[in-house]
Amino acid sequence: MATFVFFPEGAYGPTNNCVGIGQVLRERGHRVVFVVEESFAGSLEAQDFEERLMRLGPAPEVDEEPGQFWKDFIRDTAPVFRKPTIEQLAEFIEPTWRALCDGARYVDDRLREIFDEVEPDAIVEDNVVCFPAIRHSGRPWARIVSCNPLELKDPDVPPVFSGYPAADRTGWDDFRAEYARAIAELHGEFSAFCEERGAGALSEAEFIHESDRLNLYLYPAEIDYARASPLAPTWHRLDTCVRTGDGAAELPDHIAAGEGGLVYLSLGSLGSADVDLMRRLVDVLSHARHRFIVSKGPQASEFELADNMWGEEFVPQPALLPLADVVITHVGNNTTTECFHFGKPMVALPLFWDQYDNAQRVAETGFGIRLQTYEFEDGELLGAVDRLIADEPLHARMAAISARVQAARHGHGRRSRRAPRLTAWTSSARPTSGSTGCRGTASRSTTSSRTGCACTTSTRETATPCSCSTASRRGPTSTGS
Repeated sequence: MATFVFFPEGAYGPTNNCVGIGQVLRERGHRVVFVVEESFAGSLEAQDFEERLMRLGPAPEVDEEPGQFWKDFIRDTAPVFRKPTIEQLAEFIEPTWRALCDGARYVDDRLREIFDEVEPDAIVEDNVVCFPAIRHSGRPWARIVSCNPLELKDPDVPPVFSGYPAADRTGWDDFRAEYARAIAELHGEFSAFCEERGAGALSEAEFIHESDRLNLYLYPAEIDYARASPLAPTWHRLDTCVRTGDGAAELPDHIAAGEGGLVYLSLGSLGSADVDLMRRLVDVLSHARHRFIVSKGPQASEFELADNMWGEEFVPQPALLPLADVVITHVGNNTTTECFHFGKPMVALPLFWDQYDNAQRVAETGFGIRLQTYEFEDGELLGAVDRLIADEPLHARMAAISARVQAARHGHGRRSRRAPRLTAWTSSARPTSGSTGCRGTASRSTTSSRTGCACTTSTRETATPCSCSTASRRGPTSTGS
Protein backbone atom coordinates (compact mmCIF):
# COMPACT_ATOMS: atom_id res chain seq x y z
CA MET A 1 0.00 0.00 0.00
CA ALA A 2 1.26 3.47 -0.92
CA THR A 3 0.23 6.82 0.53
CA PHE A 4 -0.94 9.53 -1.87
CA VAL A 5 -1.55 13.12 -0.83
CA PHE A 6 -3.91 15.16 -3.00
CA PHE A 7 -3.72 18.91 -2.79
CA PRO A 8 -6.41 20.57 -4.96
CA GLU A 9 -7.11 24.26 -5.27
CA GLY A 10 -9.77 25.45 -2.80
CA ALA A 11 -12.70 25.22 -5.22
CA TYR A 12 -15.14 22.46 -6.10
CA GLY A 13 -13.89 21.89 -9.67
CA PRO A 14 -10.28 20.90 -8.87
CA THR A 15 -11.39 19.11 -5.69
CA ASN A 16 -13.93 16.98 -7.56
CA ASN A 17 -11.35 16.24 -10.22
CA CYS A 18 -8.96 14.86 -7.61
CA VAL A 19 -11.74 12.92 -5.90
CA GLY A 20 -12.30 10.92 -9.08
CA ILE A 21 -8.65 9.81 -9.13
CA GLY A 22 -8.53 9.29 -5.37
CA GLN A 23 -11.50 6.95 -5.54
CA VAL A 24 -9.62 4.69 -7.94
CA LEU A 25 -6.47 4.65 -5.84
CA ARG A 26 -8.45 3.88 -2.69
CA GLU A 27 -10.23 1.01 -4.44
CA ARG A 28 -6.79 -0.39 -5.28
CA GLY A 29 -5.92 -0.49 -1.59
CA HIS A 30 -3.87 2.69 -1.30
CA ARG A 31 -4.08 5.29 1.42
CA VAL A 32 -5.42 8.62 0.12
CA VAL A 33 -5.12 11.85 2.10
CA PHE A 34 -6.59 15.19 1.00
CA VAL A 35 -5.06 18.51 2.04
CA VAL A 36 -7.95 20.99 2.04
CA GLU A 37 -8.85 24.40 3.37
CA GLU A 38 -10.53 24.48 6.75
CA SER A 39 -13.74 25.64 5.11
CA PHE A 40 -13.90 22.22 3.41
CA ALA A 41 -13.49 20.33 6.71
CA GLY A 42 -15.52 17.13 6.74
CA SER A 43 -16.43 17.19 3.05
CA LEU A 44 -13.69 14.73 2.08
CA GLU A 45 -14.09 12.64 5.22
CA ALA A 46 -17.73 12.22 4.20
CA GLN A 47 -16.39 10.51 1.08
CA ASP A 48 -14.17 8.22 3.20
CA PHE A 49 -10.89 10.05 2.61
CA GLU A 50 -8.47 11.22 5.26
CA GLU A 51 -8.19 14.98 5.62
CA ARG A 52 -5.45 17.34 6.71
CA LEU A 53 -6.56 20.92 7.11
CA MET A 54 -4.77 24.15 6.30
CA ARG A 55 -5.50 27.80 5.70
CA LEU A 56 -4.44 30.13 2.90
CA GLY A 57 -4.84 33.19 5.11
CA PRO A 58 -5.65 34.26 8.67
CA ALA A 59 -8.75 32.74 10.22
CA PRO A 60 -11.93 34.85 9.92
CA GLU A 61 -13.98 35.91 12.90
CA VAL A 62 -16.98 33.86 11.73
CA ASP A 63 -17.28 30.34 10.32
CA GLU A 64 -16.82 30.01 6.55
CA GLU A 65 -18.64 28.03 3.92
CA PRO A 66 -16.41 25.87 1.66
CA GLY A 67 -14.43 28.11 -0.69
CA GLN A 68 -15.91 31.24 0.91
CA PHE A 69 -12.84 33.37 0.19
CA TRP A 70 -13.21 32.86 -3.55
CA LYS A 71 -16.97 33.36 -3.48
CA ASP A 72 -16.44 36.74 -1.81
CA PHE A 73 -13.61 37.58 -4.18
CA ILE A 74 -15.70 36.84 -7.27
CA ARG A 75 -18.68 38.77 -5.90
CA ASP A 76 -16.56 41.86 -5.22
CA THR A 77 -14.83 41.81 -8.60
CA ALA A 78 -17.86 40.87 -10.73
CA PRO A 79 -18.17 44.37 -12.31
CA VAL A 80 -14.83 43.76 -14.06
CA PHE A 81 -16.32 40.77 -15.89
CA ARG A 82 -18.30 43.16 -18.10
CA LYS A 83 -15.08 44.52 -19.61
CA PRO A 84 -13.07 43.13 -22.56
CA THR A 85 -10.67 40.40 -21.49
CA ILE A 86 -7.59 42.52 -22.22
CA GLU A 87 -8.85 45.12 -19.74
CA GLN A 88 -9.42 42.41 -17.15
CA LEU A 89 -5.71 41.55 -17.06
CA ALA A 90 -4.74 44.36 -14.69
CA GLU A 91 -8.07 44.57 -12.87
CA PHE A 92 -8.89 40.89 -12.34
CA ILE A 93 -6.22 38.49 -13.58
CA GLU A 94 -3.29 40.10 -11.76
CA PRO A 95 -5.23 40.50 -8.46
CA THR A 96 -6.30 36.87 -8.74
CA TRP A 97 -2.74 35.71 -9.29
CA ARG A 98 -1.68 37.89 -6.36
CA ALA A 99 -4.29 36.36 -4.06
CA LEU A 100 -3.20 32.87 -5.10
CA CYS A 101 0.48 33.70 -4.52
CA ASP A 102 -0.31 35.22 -1.12
CA GLY A 103 -2.02 31.96 -0.16
CA ALA A 104 1.00 29.93 -1.24
CA ARG A 105 3.27 32.08 0.92
CA TYR A 106 0.98 31.83 3.92
CA VAL A 107 0.53 28.05 3.88
CA ASP A 108 4.04 26.88 3.05
CA ASP A 109 5.12 26.04 6.61
CA ARG A 110 1.87 24.19 7.29
CA LEU A 111 2.28 22.09 4.15
CA ARG A 112 5.75 21.05 5.25
CA GLU A 113 4.31 19.93 8.60
CA ILE A 114 1.66 17.88 6.82
CA PHE A 115 4.11 16.17 4.46
CA ASP A 116 6.46 15.34 7.35
CA GLU A 117 3.56 13.86 9.35
CA VAL A 118 1.83 11.93 6.53
CA GLU A 119 5.04 10.82 4.76
CA PRO A 120 3.42 10.40 1.32
CA ASP A 121 4.92 8.26 -1.40
CA ALA A 122 3.64 10.78 -3.94
CA ILE A 123 1.93 14.19 -3.94
CA VAL A 124 -0.68 15.14 -6.52
CA GLU A 125 -1.59 18.79 -6.87
CA ASP A 126 -4.25 20.51 -8.95
CA ASN A 127 -3.24 24.13 -8.57
CA VAL A 128 -2.16 27.01 -10.78
CA VAL A 129 0.61 28.44 -8.57
CA CYS A 130 3.67 26.83 -7.04
CA PHE A 131 3.57 25.63 -3.46
CA PRO A 132 7.30 25.33 -2.67
CA ALA A 133 6.79 22.74 0.07
CA ILE A 134 5.88 20.18 -2.58
CA ARG A 135 9.09 20.42 -4.60
CA HIS A 136 11.18 20.93 -1.47
CA SER A 137 9.88 17.66 0.01
CA GLY A 138 11.92 15.61 -2.46
CA ARG A 139 8.93 13.32 -3.02
CA PRO A 140 7.54 12.37 -6.43
CA TRP A 141 4.79 14.76 -7.41
CA ALA A 142 2.32 15.16 -10.23
CA ARG A 143 0.75 18.29 -11.61
CA ILE A 144 -2.83 18.27 -12.85
CA VAL A 145 -4.09 21.06 -15.09
CA SER A 146 -7.86 21.16 -14.80
CA CYS A 147 -8.03 24.52 -16.56
CA ASN A 148 -8.17 25.14 -20.30
CA PRO A 149 -4.92 23.84 -21.87
CA LEU A 150 -4.05 27.29 -23.22
CA GLU A 151 -2.37 27.49 -19.81
CA LEU A 152 0.32 25.39 -21.55
CA LYS A 153 1.61 28.16 -23.76
CA ASP A 154 2.58 27.78 -27.42
CA PRO A 155 3.00 30.31 -30.27
CA ASP A 156 0.29 28.62 -32.34
CA VAL A 157 -2.46 28.76 -29.70
CA PRO A 158 -4.35 31.87 -28.53
CA PRO A 159 -3.17 33.64 -25.37
CA VAL A 160 -4.68 32.18 -22.20
CA PHE A 161 -7.56 34.16 -20.64
CA SER A 162 -8.21 36.02 -23.89
CA GLY A 163 -11.17 34.12 -25.32
CA TYR A 164 -9.71 34.87 -28.77
CA PRO A 165 -10.34 32.64 -31.82
CA ALA A 166 -7.74 30.04 -32.75
CA ALA A 167 -8.09 30.82 -36.46
CA ASP A 168 -7.62 34.60 -36.20
CA ARG A 169 -4.40 35.95 -34.65
CA THR A 170 -5.68 39.52 -34.46
CA GLY A 171 -4.83 40.91 -31.05
CA TRP A 172 -2.72 37.97 -29.87
CA ASP A 173 0.52 39.93 -29.63
CA ASP A 174 -1.10 42.90 -27.91
CA PHE A 175 -2.79 40.63 -25.37
CA ARG A 176 0.42 38.74 -24.59
CA ALA A 177 2.33 42.01 -24.16
CA GLU A 178 -0.30 43.42 -21.81
CA TYR A 179 -0.39 40.18 -19.83
CA ALA A 180 3.40 40.23 -19.42
CA ARG A 181 3.26 43.85 -18.30
CA ALA A 182 0.41 43.23 -15.84
CA ILE A 183 2.07 40.31 -14.04
CA ALA A 184 5.75 41.33 -14.29
CA GLU A 185 6.19 42.73 -10.79
CA LEU A 186 4.25 39.96 -9.08
CA HIS A 187 5.99 37.25 -11.08
CA GLY A 188 9.41 38.52 -10.04
CA GLU A 189 8.40 38.64 -6.38
CA PHE A 190 6.87 35.18 -6.37
CA SER A 191 9.69 33.56 -8.33
CA ALA A 192 12.15 34.90 -5.73
CA PHE A 193 9.97 33.44 -2.95
CA CYS A 194 9.88 30.03 -4.66
CA GLU A 195 13.65 30.03 -5.03
CA GLU A 196 14.17 31.11 -1.42
CA ARG A 197 11.92 28.28 -0.20
CA GLY A 198 13.75 25.59 -2.17
CA ALA A 199 11.46 25.14 -5.16
CA GLY A 200 13.60 26.84 -7.78
CA ALA A 201 12.94 29.93 -9.87
CA LEU A 202 9.91 30.07 -12.15
CA SER A 203 10.05 30.23 -15.92
CA GLU A 204 9.06 33.44 -17.67
CA ALA A 205 5.35 34.29 -17.23
CA GLU A 206 4.74 31.01 -15.33
CA PHE A 207 3.52 30.74 -11.75
CA ILE A 208 4.05 26.99 -11.41
CA HIS A 209 6.67 24.46 -12.47
CA GLU A 210 6.16 21.39 -14.58
CA SER A 211 6.71 18.11 -12.75
CA ASP A 212 9.76 16.25 -14.02
CA ARG A 213 7.77 13.00 -13.66
CA LEU A 214 4.10 13.36 -14.55
CA ASN A 215 1.84 16.16 -15.79
CA LEU A 216 -1.80 15.70 -16.74
CA TYR A 217 -4.29 17.96 -18.46
CA LEU A 218 -7.98 17.45 -18.98
CA TYR A 219 -9.54 18.23 -22.39
CA PRO A 220 -11.39 16.19 -25.04
CA ALA A 221 -9.47 15.42 -28.23
CA GLU A 222 -12.21 16.94 -30.39
CA ILE A 223 -11.59 20.45 -29.05
CA ASP A 224 -7.91 20.34 -28.14
CA TYR A 225 -5.52 22.77 -29.85
CA ALA A 226 -2.93 22.28 -32.58
CA ARG A 227 0.53 23.25 -31.30
CA ALA A 228 3.72 24.36 -32.96
CA SER A 229 5.70 22.05 -30.68
CA PRO A 230 4.51 18.89 -28.93
CA LEU A 231 4.42 18.87 -25.16
CA ALA A 232 7.18 17.02 -23.32
CA PRO A 233 6.76 13.25 -22.78
CA THR A 234 5.81 13.90 -19.17
CA TRP A 235 2.52 15.40 -20.36
CA HIS A 236 -0.59 13.26 -20.84
CA ARG A 237 -3.97 14.45 -22.05
CA LEU A 238 -7.18 12.93 -20.68
CA ASP A 239 -10.52 13.44 -22.36
CA THR A 240 -12.77 13.50 -19.32
CA CYS A 241 -12.82 12.76 -15.61
CA VAL A 242 -16.15 12.15 -13.89
CA ARG A 243 -16.42 11.42 -10.19
CA THR A 244 -18.90 8.95 -8.72
CA GLY A 245 -21.06 8.91 -5.61
CA ASP A 246 -22.66 12.36 -5.84
CA GLY A 247 -26.12 10.94 -5.27
CA ALA A 248 -29.07 9.97 -7.42
CA ALA A 249 -31.18 12.34 -9.48
CA GLU A 250 -34.77 12.56 -8.22
CA LEU A 251 -36.74 15.11 -10.20
CA PRO A 252 -40.28 16.33 -9.54
CA ASP A 253 -42.85 14.99 -12.01
CA HIS A 254 -43.37 18.29 -13.86
CA ILE A 255 -39.62 18.46 -14.61
CA ALA A 256 -38.97 14.78 -15.27
CA ALA A 257 -41.64 14.72 -17.98
CA GLY A 258 -43.41 17.53 -19.75
CA GLU A 259 -43.40 19.93 -22.66
CA GLY A 260 -40.23 20.79 -24.54
CA GLY A 261 -36.69 19.75 -23.78
CA LEU A 262 -34.85 19.38 -20.49
CA VAL A 263 -32.10 21.96 -19.88
CA TYR A 264 -29.49 21.95 -17.12
CA LEU A 265 -28.33 25.38 -15.89
CA SER A 266 -25.23 25.89 -13.77
CA LEU A 267 -22.78 28.77 -13.48
CA GLY A 268 -20.60 26.86 -11.03
CA SER A 269 -20.16 27.40 -7.33
CA LEU A 270 -18.46 30.76 -7.91
CA GLY A 271 -20.37 32.14 -10.90
CA SER A 272 -23.73 31.46 -9.29
CA ALA A 273 -22.74 33.84 -6.48
CA ASP A 274 -23.70 36.64 -8.91
CA VAL A 275 -27.31 36.84 -7.75
CA ASP A 276 -28.38 39.52 -10.23
CA LEU A 277 -27.22 37.38 -13.14
CA MET A 278 -28.96 34.30 -11.77
CA ARG A 279 -32.18 36.27 -11.34
CA ARG A 280 -32.02 37.49 -14.92
CA LEU A 281 -31.46 33.98 -16.26
CA VAL A 282 -34.43 32.70 -14.28
CA ASP A 283 -36.62 35.53 -15.58
CA VAL A 284 -35.66 35.05 -19.24
CA LEU A 285 -35.89 31.27 -19.16
CA SER A 286 -39.26 31.38 -17.44
CA HIS A 287 -40.65 32.31 -20.87
CA ALA A 288 -39.18 29.24 -22.57
CA ARG A 289 -41.31 26.25 -23.47
CA HIS A 290 -38.70 23.94 -21.93
CA ARG A 291 -38.06 22.53 -18.46
CA PHE A 292 -35.00 23.50 -16.41
CA ILE A 293 -32.84 21.99 -13.70
CA VAL A 294 -31.00 24.80 -11.89
CA SER A 295 -27.92 24.48 -9.72
CA LYS A 296 -28.66 27.52 -7.57
CA GLY A 297 -25.31 27.76 -5.82
CA PRO A 298 -24.26 29.40 -2.55
CA GLN A 299 -26.79 32.26 -2.79
CA ALA A 300 -29.74 29.91 -3.27
CA SER A 301 -31.90 31.70 -0.70
CA GLU A 302 -31.53 35.01 -2.57
CA PHE A 303 -33.68 34.14 -5.58
CA GLU A 304 -36.69 31.99 -6.48
CA LEU A 305 -37.15 29.71 -9.46
CA ALA A 306 -39.95 29.88 -12.05
CA ASP A 307 -42.69 27.30 -12.45
CA ASN A 308 -40.86 25.51 -15.27
CA MET A 309 -37.80 25.00 -13.07
CA TRP A 310 -36.52 22.91 -10.21
CA GLY A 311 -33.25 23.22 -8.36
CA GLU A 312 -31.37 23.38 -5.10
CA GLU A 313 -28.22 24.95 -3.71
CA PHE A 314 -26.28 21.82 -4.63
CA VAL A 315 -27.44 19.19 -7.12
CA PRO A 316 -25.69 15.95 -8.21
CA GLN A 317 -24.39 17.22 -11.55
CA PRO A 318 -22.90 13.93 -12.85
CA ALA A 319 -26.25 12.22 -12.24
CA LEU A 320 -28.27 15.01 -13.86
CA LEU A 321 -26.25 15.73 -17.00
CA PRO A 322 -27.21 12.44 -18.70
CA LEU A 323 -30.87 13.48 -18.42
CA ALA A 324 -30.46 16.89 -20.06
CA ASP A 325 -30.78 17.78 -23.74
CA VAL A 326 -28.73 20.98 -23.48
CA VAL A 327 -26.55 22.61 -20.81
CA ILE A 328 -26.35 26.34 -20.06
CA THR A 329 -22.98 26.75 -18.42
CA HIS A 330 -20.20 29.10 -17.35
CA VAL A 331 -17.94 26.64 -19.25
CA GLY A 332 -15.65 25.93 -16.35
CA ASN A 333 -13.26 23.21 -17.42
CA ASN A 334 -14.82 20.42 -15.36
CA THR A 335 -18.36 21.14 -16.54
CA THR A 336 -17.15 21.50 -20.13
CA THR A 337 -15.42 18.12 -20.11
CA GLU A 338 -18.37 16.51 -18.32
CA CYS A 339 -20.67 17.77 -21.09
CA PHE A 340 -18.49 15.97 -23.62
CA HIS A 341 -18.43 12.87 -21.42
CA PHE A 342 -22.23 12.75 -21.52
CA GLY A 343 -22.64 14.21 -25.03
CA LYS A 344 -24.43 17.48 -24.24
CA PRO A 345 -24.31 20.66 -26.40
CA MET A 346 -23.70 23.89 -24.51
CA VAL A 347 -24.87 27.47 -24.31
CA ALA A 348 -21.70 29.16 -23.04
CA LEU A 349 -21.92 32.12 -20.65
CA PRO A 350 -18.31 32.73 -19.54
CA LEU A 351 -17.57 34.88 -16.51
CA PHE A 352 -13.85 34.87 -15.75
CA TRP A 353 -10.44 33.15 -15.99
CA ASP A 354 -10.27 30.37 -18.60
CA GLN A 355 -14.03 30.28 -19.11
CA TYR A 356 -13.68 32.72 -22.03
CA ASP A 357 -11.25 30.31 -23.67
CA ASN A 358 -13.55 27.32 -23.19
CA ALA A 359 -16.54 29.28 -24.47
CA GLN A 360 -14.68 30.31 -27.63
CA ARG A 361 -13.38 26.80 -28.21
CA VAL A 362 -16.79 25.17 -27.80
CA ALA A 363 -18.32 27.70 -30.21
CA GLU A 364 -15.60 27.63 -32.89
CA THR A 365 -15.56 23.83 -32.99
CA GLY A 366 -19.34 23.73 -33.38
CA PHE A 367 -20.33 22.09 -30.10
CA GLY A 368 -22.30 24.99 -28.68
CA ILE A 369 -23.19 28.66 -28.82
CA ARG A 370 -21.30 31.44 -27.03
CA LEU A 371 -23.26 34.45 -25.76
CA GLN A 372 -22.18 37.68 -24.08
CA THR A 373 -22.93 36.86 -20.47
CA TYR A 374 -24.06 40.31 -19.38
CA GLU A 375 -25.21 41.74 -22.71
CA PHE A 376 -27.27 38.98 -24.33
CA GLU A 377 -30.76 39.83 -25.52
CA ASP A 378 -33.60 37.73 -24.16
CA GLY A 379 -34.29 36.34 -27.60
CA GLU A 380 -30.66 35.35 -28.11
CA LEU A 381 -30.67 33.07 -25.08
CA LEU A 382 -34.08 31.59 -25.83
CA GLY A 383 -33.16 31.12 -29.47
CA ALA A 384 -29.85 29.46 -28.63
CA VAL A 385 -31.58 26.92 -26.41
CA ASP A 386 -34.20 26.19 -29.07
CA ARG A 387 -31.60 25.75 -31.83
CA LEU A 388 -29.41 23.42 -29.83
CA ILE A 389 -32.31 21.25 -28.71
CA ALA A 390 -33.48 20.92 -32.33
CA ASP A 391 -30.02 20.28 -33.83
CA GLU A 392 -30.15 16.53 -34.41
CA PRO A 393 -26.81 16.31 -36.29
CA LEU A 394 -25.07 18.01 -33.37
CA HIS A 395 -26.69 15.62 -30.89
CA ALA A 396 -25.44 12.74 -33.01
CA ARG A 397 -21.89 14.14 -33.02
CA MET A 398 -21.96 14.64 -29.27
CA ALA A 399 -23.35 11.14 -28.73
CA ALA A 400 -20.48 9.69 -30.77
CA ILE A 401 -17.93 11.57 -28.68
CA SER A 402 -19.61 10.40 -25.49
CA ALA A 403 -19.52 6.81 -26.71
CA ARG A 404 -15.83 7.12 -27.54
CA VAL A 405 -14.71 8.60 -24.23
CA GLN A 406 -16.84 6.21 -22.21
CA ALA A 407 -15.78 3.15 -24.22
CA ALA A 408 -12.52 2.94 -22.30
CA ARG A 409 -14.47 2.86 -19.07
CA HIS A 410 -16.72 0.02 -20.15
CA GLY A 411 -14.07 -1.83 -22.09
CA HIS A 412 -11.19 -1.68 -19.62
CA GLY A 413 -12.72 -1.32 -16.20
CA ARG A 414 -13.70 1.75 -14.27
CA ARG A 415 -12.50 5.31 -14.22
CA SER A 416 -8.99 6.66 -14.35
CA ARG A 417 -5.86 5.59 -16.23
CA ARG A 418 -4.10 8.21 -14.19
CA ALA A 419 -3.93 5.80 -11.28
CA PRO A 420 -1.41 3.38 -12.88
CA ARG A 421 0.88 6.27 -13.74
CA LEU A 422 0.73 7.47 -10.16
CA THR A 423 1.19 4.06 -8.58
CA ALA A 424 4.18 3.33 -10.82
CA TRP A 425 6.11 5.89 -8.79
CA THR A 426 5.89 3.85 -5.64
CA SER A 427 8.14 1.13 -7.07
CA SER A 428 10.53 3.31 -9.07
CA ALA A 429 10.80 6.70 -7.38
CA ARG A 430 10.82 6.54 -3.60
CA PRO A 431 12.01 9.76 -1.94
CA THR A 432 15.43 9.65 -0.34
CA SER A 433 16.26 10.89 3.12
CA GLY A 434 17.39 14.48 3.12
CA SER A 435 16.45 15.07 -0.50
CA THR A 436 15.44 18.60 -1.32
CA GLY A 437 13.66 17.77 -4.54
CA CYS A 438 14.11 18.79 -8.13
CA ARG A 439 15.27 22.36 -8.67
CA GLY A 440 14.69 22.65 -12.40
CA THR A 441 11.73 22.87 -14.71
CA ALA A 442 11.09 20.04 -17.17
CA SER A 443 12.27 20.95 -20.64
CA ARG A 444 10.20 20.67 -23.77
CA SER A 445 12.91 18.35 -25.03
CA THR A 446 12.54 15.96 -22.09
CA THR A 447 12.75 12.34 -23.24
CA SER A 448 10.98 9.29 -21.90
CA SER A 449 14.24 7.95 -20.47
CA ARG A 450 14.22 10.86 -18.05
CA THR A 451 10.89 9.92 -16.58
CA GLY A 452 11.12 6.14 -16.51
CA CYS A 453 7.98 4.06 -16.80
CA ALA A 454 5.81 6.26 -14.60
CA CYS A 455 4.40 8.08 -17.61
CA THR A 456 5.24 6.05 -20.70
CA THR A 457 3.17 3.69 -22.77
CA SER A 458 4.07 0.74 -20.55
CA THR A 459 1.49 1.90 -18.02
CA ARG A 460 -1.07 2.42 -20.74
CA GLU A 461 -0.93 -1.24 -21.72
CA THR A 462 -1.69 -2.41 -18.19
CA ALA A 463 -4.27 0.19 -17.26
CA THR A 464 -7.54 -1.23 -16.04
CA PRO A 465 -9.90 1.50 -14.78
CA CYS A 466 -11.30 4.28 -16.87
CA SER A 467 -14.00 6.89 -16.35
CA CYS A 468 -11.31 9.36 -17.02
CA SER A 469 -10.59 8.38 -20.58
CA THR A 470 -7.06 8.97 -21.71
CA ALA A 471 -5.30 9.76 -24.94
CA SER A 472 -2.17 11.26 -26.41
CA ARG A 473 0.89 11.71 -24.25
CA ARG A 474 2.15 14.85 -25.96
CA GLY A 475 -1.01 16.54 -27.13
CA PRO A 476 -2.54 16.70 -30.58
CA THR A 477 -0.99 17.73 -33.85
CA SER A 478 -4.33 18.75 -35.35
CA THR A 479 -7.59 20.04 -34.00
CA GLY A 480 -10.80 18.05 -33.80
CA SER A 481 -13.84 19.17 -35.75
